[in-house]
Amino acid sequence: MYQLLALLTGVTLAVMVSVNGNLTAAYSVFVAAAIVHLVGSLFALVLCAAQREKRPLWGHRPRWIYLGGAIGVFTTVFNNLAYGKISMTSIVALGLLGQTAAALAIDHFGLLGMEKRPFQKSSLIGLAFSLAGIGMMLDRTVAAAVVAVAVSLGAGVSVVLSRTVNARLAEQTGPLRGSLINHLVGLPITVALALGSICLAGGAHIGSGAGRPWIYLGGVLGVAVVLLSNLTVPRVPAFRLTLLLFIGQIFTGVLLDLLLGNSFSDATFRGGLVIAAGVIVNLVVERWVGRKGEKGET
Repeated sequence: MYQLLALLTGVTLAVMVSVNGNLTAAYSVFVAAAIVHLVGSLFALVLCAAQREKRPLWGHRPRWIYLGGAIGVFTTVFNNLAYGKISMTSIVALGLLGQTAAALAIDHFGLLGMEKRPFQKSSLIGLAFSLAGIGMMLDRTVAAAVVAVAVSLGAGVSVVLSRTVNARLAEQTGPLRGSLINHLVGLPITVALALGSICLAGGAHIGSGAGRPWIYLGGVLGVAVVLLSNLTVPRVPAFRLTLLLFIGQIFTGVLLDLLLGNSFSDATFRGGLVIAAGVIVNLVVERWVGRKGEKGET
């Protein structure tokens, strides 16, 4: 069940990225990010009020469990720094590589209070397919842009850190209230970045947002993504979760591109197929090993 929820999270992420992309085109990167966090905060606040949960939002320890929303802002900043310096396909591939490295470290060492899951030999198949898929998505642009490569890797690491920290918070506040706190923490940071970008640009850019109210739904989808992540992170190994999210996101993105008449990267699609094949083989092998172990015990 939770692995299906992980795929659903990836699907929701892809739709959210598309919606937020239209919002960004209407305003600007940082102004759009502030709007997303504002809408998400209001939506989560309404849901929490309807839920009538009595657990407090603030005061839980350790204090760092409140940093998920702040870390998530860095993901946007890092991706923006890399955009235009290397290809979008390479940004996706390097982000996945950063996520893979961070997820393996969290699983193996039990970092950030997560369950310790030592690396299993059966996971080598998924790792090999993952690295092969990433290699297929990289191109020559990465050789001439060291900083862009570094921040793309950093974006991937920040994704895993943010969702893991949010999950730790959700253990004490509940998944929905954890999503609310994530957006509330990120809101003042994105507002500050938006105001700074407006000052530097000499004014706010406002495009064709009127008449398309759906472009403001990114915050609603963001609440759903954080909520789903809070449910799946404690129950699915970080490495497998990373790959399932990627698969859901990539193939939904391709489907959206086809429906909207946009072009998509063949390299990303092929890389996604390889990674998906690796996940399927890995799950089959793990189930076979598990059944073999059960028979050995009996």
